[in-house]
Amino acid sequence: MSETTTTSAGYDAAEDLLDRRSPVQRLQSVLHTYPWLSPAMVLAVALVVFGSIADNFATPSNLGTITQQTAVIGTLAIGQTLIILTAGIDLSCGAIMVFSSMVMAKTAFDQGVPGVPALIIGIVVGGVAGFVNGMLITRINLPPFIVTLGSLGIFTSMTLLYATGRTVRERELAPVLLKLGNPLDIGGFRLTTGVLAMLVLYAVFAYVLRYTAWGSHVYAVGDDPDAARLAGIQVSRVLLSVYTVAGVIFGLAAWVLIGRVGAASPNSGVDANLQSITAVVIGGTSLFGGRGRIVGTLVGALIVSVVDNGLSLANLDQAYKQLAIGILIIAAVTADQWIRRARA
Repeated sequence: MSETTTTSAGYDAAEDLLDRRSPVQRLQSVLHTYPWLSPAMVLAVALVVFGSIADNFATPSNLGTITQQTAVIGTLAIGQTLIILTAGIDLSCGAIMVFSSMVMAKTAFDQGVPGVPALIIGIVVGGVAGFVNGMLITRINLPPFIVTLGSLGIFTSMTLLYATGRTVRERELAPVLLKLGNPLDIGGFRLTTGVLAMLVLYAVFAYVLRYTAWGSHVYAVGDDPDAARLAGIQVSRVLLSVYTVAGVIFGLAAWVLIGRVGAASPNSGVDANLQSITAVVIGGTSLFGGRGRIVGTLVGALIVSVVDNGLSLANLDQAYKQLAIGILIIAAVTADQWIRRARA
């Protein structure tokens, strides 16, 4: 038998196997290929449900409010996505963000540093924090959960000590630090420049993860670090770069936070750590690494904001928010386990 005939027979057998798949198996395969699809369906259902039970939910002004609420967590979740794609996790991302925001504000207000250098210093602080986490994980081989749990306490304490319990208010902040809070009205639909900055970051990292060698290495390390190492990928270097880049993103999230709140407070972002992980997991990124899309994280962040806003407008107890988010997290992880079987 010729090689051409053998190849043709192989293709025919594969096509026959695909044709015999059940509708459930086909759905499983589609969701494995497009992990953002299931959270998009959840978002659509949430919009319809809350739009039907709250009359003022679907108004342009309220939808604009939802997007503004998404800006901080959505930005923070970009860095969290990079880390979870490598099968890691960062419990300290919110603490790094708040500490960076206080560094920006107090450097400008207390030390008299101009706004732009103060902003850069705060972003660098976020990058250094991520670098330290990465060094502990890659050089000492500590688990990411333990490292970031410890750094959560460290950066929370550093924020309280550095801020001395004081909030730097709007009139005391340099104008550039408030720039991402500037409103943009589009026919009653109000956005802020912080939302636009978040969307730009999503576009950049969607491109980076899909079309660059670094993005391919991030997926490879998360999928199977041993296989990645055998393929010539320097796993430790990739992990260190991921945590450092994520730290820089957390620093940028600090800038978005100041613009959103209109102040720099040590008490901001109390639930940011958990919310960022929630957005990533609901958005279809696997906690086991190697699978997920950055656009899914944006959808996940929108779901968190929609549930929060919708429950408030429906005058329901906020305890239902925790209930709904908890159910969504468990459902998302369960769906991920089910979808991963399609790979086999």
